[in-house]
Amino acid sequence: MIAFTIEMALVATALLLVPGTLVAWLLARREWRGKTLVETFVMLPLVMPPVATGLILLQLFGRRGVIGSRLGFDVIFTWRAVVLAMTVMAFPLFVRTARVAFEHVTRRYEEIARTLGATEGRVFFTITLPLASRGIVAGAVIAFARALGEFGATILVAGNIPDQTSTIAVSIYSLVQLGEDHAAMSLLGVSVAISFAAILASELLMRKA
Repeated sequence: MIAFTIEMALVATALLLVPGTLVAWLLARREWRGKTLVETFVMLPLVMPPVATGLILLQLFGRRGVIGSRLGFDVIFTWRAVVLAMTVMAFPLFVRTARVAFEHVTRRYEEIARTLGATEGRVFFTITLPLASRGIVAGAVIAFARALGEFGATILVAGNIPDQTSTIAVSIYSLVQLGEDHAAMSLLGVSVAISFAAILASELLMRKA
């Protein structure tokens, strides 16, 4: 279960890296009509009850959902649902951290590169991205920590199927419900240790950035 949770959190973090970095860069460096609405939409999972987010995912990715009905495989109550819930809930935290990293990149370096004939793509990949990389990595670490502790959305879309969708957070809840407090506290200790290490690593990276 611990290994499964870590694996799912790593997969979720990997999936959000590219789209999250793109969204963070757009929010940090571009202005367009409707930007505020996009910012609000991206940050919604941070302020909505996790179970509400889970209910939305359930409606979208269920067998009769708008997206789920068009897929050739099941999502709900499988490991894919665990990854989906983790990705959605961790995405806003990654975007916020990566956005700050892009905003702190000195634009003068980019302007100098442009005057030397560098294309926008070359400026991004050789100057902007490397200078913001520590902040992006820090965002990935904090997103991993958030995915690791995800519960509300996960319990709705993935349930608690032993050896299939049981994560650390869901298992802690289940053990408490069964009165197995000692086992729950053991899992709690593991969860706190991993989360503490991830947050500490993120803070250290942000300070270096």
